[in-house]
Amino acid sequence: MLALRIPHATAPRDPTRGYAPGMTTGYYTSAALNAEAAELELSSFSPAQAVALGLLATDRAITETLPIVIEVHHLSRLAYRAVLPGALPDSDDWIVRKRRTVERYHRSTLATKVKYEERGTTFHLATGLSELEFAAHGGGMPIVVSSVGVVGGFYASGLPEVEDHRFLVQCLRDLRGA
Repeated sequence: MLALRIPHATAPRDPTRGYAPGMTTGYYTSAALNAEAAELELSSFSPAQAVALGLLATDRAITETLPIVIEVHHLSRLAYRAVLPGALPDSDDWIVRKRRTVERYHRSTLATKVKYEERGTTFHLATGLSELEFAAHGGGMPIVVSSVGVVGGFYASGLPEVEDHRFLVQCLRDLRGA
């Protein structure tokens, strides 16, 4: 199978921002996304906390007038779902595909995508997984409890992929600060 090669950027990385030039994903690097994931680990995550995260995300999306779909899963169960005004039906499918990717790789969908971009290829070419079943685009994050591991997932779809990712990150930071 032929692999698509994405040219490597020649510009230097900006270590203060954690971005790598030339990427299609907001210039994030695997190192920066791994550090971000470690920062977002929680000390616990119950079904009640899953609903609280969903409500927090919905409140933020309403305040910012974001046309998105939000899902929060606790273990393998859907704990919260919201479809905000203006969200397109395609966002439902995107969330299903993002969830499959998070559940398979136990990392954010953006981190999964960047990993393959840094190798000069794409997620789908490198893995052979169907684009109809898996989506390595920003907007899917595992919920990780320190010393336990992945206990759920948090998803958003409807914005450009980097904005979906940043929305989830900010909501998790807000939850940690609550």
